[in-house]
Amino acid sequence: MDIWIISAILLLTLFLLVTEKISVDLTAVCIMVLLVVTKILAPKEAVQGFANPAVITVGAMFIVSKGMMRTGGVEFIGRRIVRVARANLNMALALILFTVAVASAFINNTPVVILFIPVVMSMCCDLGLSPSRFLIPVSYASILAGTCTLIGTSTNIIISDLSNDYGYGAISMFELGIIGAPIAVVGILFLLVAAPRILPDLANPICQLQDSEHRKYLAELKISKGSKLIGNDPASFFEEKYAGIDVVELVSDSHIYRPGRDHVTMSAGDTLLVKGSLNDLVAILQAEQAELPGSEAGLTMGAQKDAPIVVELIISPNSSLLGRRLSNTELAKDPSVNIIAVKRTNLHMSEKQIHDVRLKVGDILLIWCPDSKLESIRSQMDYIVIEDVYEEIVHKRKAAWSIINFAGMVVTAATGMADIMTCALTAAFLMIITGCIQMRDAYRALQGDVLLLIAGTIALGAAMEKTGASQLYAEAFLSLFSSFSPTIVLGAMIAFTSVSTQILSNNATAVLLLPIAISTALGIGVDPKPFIIGICFGASACFATPMGYQTNLMVFGPGGYSFKDFLRLGIPLNIFVIVAGMFLIPMFWKF
Repeated sequence: MDIWIISAILLLTLFLLVTEKISVDLTAVCIMVLLVVTKILAPKEAVQGFANPAVITVGAMFIVSKGMMRTGGVEFIGRRIVRVARANLNMALALILFTVAVASAFINNTPVVILFIPVVMSMCCDLGLSPSRFLIPVSYASILAGTCTLIGTSTNIIISDLSNDYGYGAISMFELGIIGAPIAVVGILFLLVAAPRILPDLANPICQLQDSEHRKYLAELKISKGSKLIGNDPASFFEEKYAGIDVVELVSDSHIYRPGRDHVTMSAGDTLLVKGSLNDLVAILQAEQAELPGSEAGLTMGAQKDAPIVVELIISPNSSLLGRRLSNTELAKDPSVNIIAVKRTNLHMSEKQIHDVRLKVGDILLIWCPDSKLESIRSQMDYIVIEDVYEEIVHKRKAAWSIINFAGMVVTAATGMADIMTCALTAAFLMIITGCIQMRDAYRALQGDVLLLIAGTIALGAAMEKTGASQLYAEAFLSLFSSFSPTIVLGAMIAFTSVSTQILSNNATAVLLLPIAISTALGIGVDPKPFIIGICFGASACFATPMGYQTNLMVFGPGGYSFKDFLRLGIPLNIFVIVAGMFLIPMFWKF
């Protein structure tokens, strides 16, 4: 009777995950509720997945990946590499895929692809290339490289922990790379040859929309004592160090100078009127080379309590501040709020000082304030608070710390000094404590729906094992291949996993099929380890459809693709991974 119940729950789970009638996290909760209500699992057993090391490790890796992204290390490398390519399509494609693959082998591939989409789009505008020739290969390269290391994808971490729970040992940091690296190299070579011939050559939809001026703000900066700016010519200094900042004028001892026209050097106490990008303005404030007039506190973004956050405030149509000078507003007089800059869309501001600006509808104020202050600002009808701008800030000064944290995690995990969960947790803690990422970002990076889905499917897998359902499914699967060799059975299992992951998430597929794979191996009298490794590669072989993996969906729109573009390039790649896995896995993990 229990097997019928668990089969019904499994079918319902598959139906909900495929149709997305409800969200995946709600589906996970539904699984646990049904398992408890039907008394297949005790309440403690149903929520055991939350204590599983895989859930903790994956959550910590989300934070580590976010920290790497926020410090700009990968973006810096990516932008420098694509410049080398110039207008050569093959060279540009090779360099981008190499960079994406190296990054995705160690960082969660979703943020890597998110990061490289605008890099590719911008590069294609500059070099006159079509982004449709690049974006699917970027997604595929990130997926292929994710199978090279334990931390390349969360699926590998989950399978490793479950393998250890079943008594077959965890997967080491670079164990999968024995065949993952050759498969990735051949797969990327295939993409280099096939992508330019198979994928369409479509126009870049964003080239006509690019406008570098629309993200620049007007700001006042006061040169502080001991600043590196002192003694330098403002025009040449900013052109070299902060290319995103244009110096409009310099005010020194009541004299106004126009850098570029007037020869002048900067002194302590001088005021600069500048027009600059968000990242450059924040960078110069963080470096303490200049400060905001009237502000005594420096801009620091670390792990302190109530850490500051940079946001945009848009003056609303019904604001009581319309027509008032900025200096006369409650915002300007609030000691906990620091106004960095002002932006007026498509209009020129005649005022020469920021605080003399008379506010109009649509004016944008760039401010920084404690996180706790946002609630009171948001409750007012005068402003529309835009927090997304904070996501654009790259903490370049912390890039070295993020790289050290990340490298330490990889080295300690690879050498066996500590298990992967301990290493990931430590790296996540260090990312926060060193200021590479703030706590609010860490919480947002956790992707609770993914973690809930992992916990829920772990509970379902435990129930399948407890009721004997996985054994029954394995026997049914074996009956189809009873006369074939273990190699063919392994290939069939990898293919079955690959087909399943085109429909379900790769994490859910791995958790649900792993007990069946182990039971199948035991049923034919061979070591389950090759089948466990096969699940790793099968769950990541999701190239044939845009729904197969989230990075495929991410590039679907920007690239202007049709469904058949994924089929034409993805099916050969899927078949290659399945066949390569079937023959290579038994060579290194004996039956």
